Amino acid sequence: HAQLVESGGGSVQAGQSLRLSCVASGPQNDYCMAWFRQAPAKEREGVATIAGGDGSTTYSDSVRGRFTISKDYAKNTLYLQLNSLKPEDTSMYYCAARSGGYCGYLLQTSVAWSYWGQGTQVTVS
Repeated sequence: HAQLVESGGGSVQAGQSLRLSCVASGPQNDYCMAWFRQAPAKEREGVATIAGGDGSTTYSDSVRGRFTISKDYAKNTLYLQLNSLKPEDTSMYYCAARSGGYCGYLLQTSVAWSYWGQGTQVTVS
């Protein structure tokens, strides 16, 4: 069972930036990775994916142009750079993984993702 551990969340003012990290145990080069978020009383929302094969990325419309997903394969660490943060970005952010070379089409299908981290809270005021 893959283990994912997120960090980097915090409380910031609107317009500021954060960088979230997700450290994955074991080799992850053949896995797709993703970030999801869930605010109170709302459904879990896909934020971004990065393919295990060619590293191609997919973003939700609400974050495209502001957030950037990336991965350091040597460190088995997934990142999410959050710029120009807005109060509506306030959520618990989760790292997720599944096997497969490409999974951008699963951005809004949370049940398809096999492994999840515990989440890290981002609060924007």
